[in-house]
Amino acid sequence: MNEIKIKRVYDAVDEHDGYRILADRLWPRGIAKVKADINLWEKNIAPSAELRKWFGHITENFPTFTERYIKELEANPATNAFIELCRKQLKESNVTILFGAKDEVRNQAVVLRDYINRQLKTE
Repeated sequence: MNEIKIKRVYDAVDEHDGYRILADRLWPRGIAKVKADINLWEKNIAPSAELRKWFGHITENFPTFTERYIKELEANPATNAFIELCRKQLKESNVTILFGAKDEVRNQAVVLRDYINRQLKTE
């Protein structure tokens, strides 16, 4: 069964990545768009600039960041379309949500993946 994965945009492209979506509001530093090999850059689903700056990738802020980002997702008109896109792509291949953060455990892609998985299970 296909799944939603997360991966740093700086990591090598893998044949099992499937449909690759960058979920950052800003383009990651030091990587060419061609090298990133993305299918979609979905800026509108990323955390707001204010939330991103507040979080600052400070470990202690992650639980509150998660709560606030989920609230943003729930209020964001683009979220339903994004979930629908993921559902459609999962019928064909994996979906890999790409992120630029150094912390692979505490970042927006983790929150987004978990949120989408919960939404897909409840429908």
